[in-house]
Amino acid sequence: MIPKAREVRLKPKVRKVLEARCRAPTTAQRDVRRARIVLLAADGHSTRSIAEEVGVQPRIVSNWRRRFADHGLGGLKDCPRVGKKPIYGKATNKRILALLDKPPPRGYARWTGPLLAKALGDVDVQYVWRFLREHNIDLVTRKSWCESNDPEFVAKTPSIQALERAQGYLKLPNGRALTGQSHDYKRHGTTTLFAALEVATGRIIAAHSKRRRRVEFLGFMNSLVDAFPDRELHVILDNLNTHKKNERWLKKHPKVHFHFIPTRSSWLNQVETWFSVLQGQSLNGASFTAIEQLQQHIDAFIAAYNQTAEPFAWTKKKVHQRRFKNRRITQL
Repeated sequence: MIPKAREVRLKPKVRKVLEARCRAPTTAQRDVRRARIVLLAADGHSTRSIAEEVGVQPRIVSNWRRRFADHGLGGLKDCPRVGKKPIYGKATNKRILALLDKPPPRGYARWTGPLLAKALGDVDVQYVWRFLREHNIDLVTRKSWCESNDPEFVAKTPSIQALERAQGYLKLPNGRALTGQSHDYKRHGTTTLFAALEVATGRIIAAHSKRRRRVEFLGFMNSLVDAFPDRELHVILDNLNTHKKNERWLKKHPKVHFHFIPTRSSWLNQVETWFSVLQGQSLNGASFTAIEQLQQHIDAFIAAYNQTAEPFAWTKKKVHQRRFKNRRITQL
């Protein structure tokens, strides 16, 4: 139902303004339509006929007739719109900054966007990243500083070491904040980590050892056999000497089969991918005062990782072969 049309009267000055709007090529089309509606209404046209000529719904014509009759030219302007109330505000920003002042979860070397979002519980990770960008806070890029006066410093620079370093945030002159650490450190020994990745689930089974000999490797294999009793195990291994010449042990465990990847292709072994995750998320930039602390740190990371572990999936869909002009492959 179309409401009763409002009478529209125009003073000469107002008519000139509306006609100028209709002629000007820079006038927005919505403003041209509104001006035409008012001009036609002032000339005595009905609401329905104006709607047909301008190409809008009759209710829209009635709306602008009423707005102009009540408020004049000002009524043809858009009303201020109330934007959507922000989900996050200053309180959320303070919570993010407060978390950055605290150590990351056990097993992790530094905060990341997903870790911050998970710790906050009610903040989307995209907002966390946007806040960090707006405040020039970089969680990945790292700076180091050197205060050593040792003339053999470069020669002494370095299995996983327990290194103790001073750490913190660095504020650069341009306002950017980076995580930083001292270039000098104290060594507290090393630990050997044996790890196995269950391909079907992505979960990790690991054990620490002081050395990396055949006896330690077979000891770890015994723990895997105990973890999967009465199961046939196919173990993918690289070509490390420790992994070979274990025929006596394999005869005692007929359900265990060793498969060796080709030489110089360790990336084919998925546990190597996990070791890079361990290095990047848990060890890079972390500081330890004892081997036991390093081992606990790694164990905590593995426990957290296994809670959300998923199988690795290859994402490369097509391999492009490089062509060698005028040469046979046997000549390379």
